Amino acid sequence: MKKSTEADLAMSKSAVKITSDLQSNPLCEQEHDQTFLETVMALDTAMKRMDAFNQERVNQIQRTVIEPLKKYSSVFPSLNMAVKRREQSLQEYRRLQARVEKYEEKEKTGPVLVKLHQAREELRPVREEFEAKNKQLLDEMPKFYNSRIDYFRPSFEALIRAQVVYYTEMFKIFGELTMQIDDQGLTDEQREKENETKLSELRALSIVADD
Repeated sequence: MKKSTEADLAMSKSAVKITSDLQSNPLCEQEHDQTFLETVMALDTAMKRMDAFNQERVNQIQRTVIEPLKKYSSVFPSLNMAVKRREQSLQEYRRLQARVEKYEEKEKTGPVLVKLHQAREELRPVREEFEAKNKQLLDEMPKFYNSRIDYFRPSFEALIRAQVVYYTEMFKIFGELTMQIDDQGLTDEQREKENETKLSELRALSIVADD
């Protein structure tokens, strides 16, 4: 998401730079071609408006989407640590349980019974600790998993609203730009033919003629 917004900003900044460069082009300084200058100025205004709305959209996405996602991701280290502690507790529980089972299998002599009692005493708090950690994960992991949609929904809705507002404004901006510069009301096909005609005239000049 961050790379996407950075690319969008770079695009709108580049568009503003292009129109700025066009205004400093010698063609815009020729008094007899006022129409071209007005077209470039209209385009420059549209690009600056586009850039402003784009910046506003990116700021909104940063606040409502990117930052909440970062906060959500920050939970995972703690979650992973809880799983790791549960695994460590399980390993200790298994080790002591195996020790108890070893003494249970031996002949019940006095020393063995003493060691068995000690092993069971050591096992009891470890087992209780493991069961508590295991129960906590069994109770909370499903809640954490199921809550992800409720957490992300506001961000997705905010993203959609930001996109709708932005592209609605873009439709208005470029619609107004079209009305400003498209006085002739030519279709794309007519413009293509017009460009081909002008290109043919350029090719017919002796300075660009084929050898």
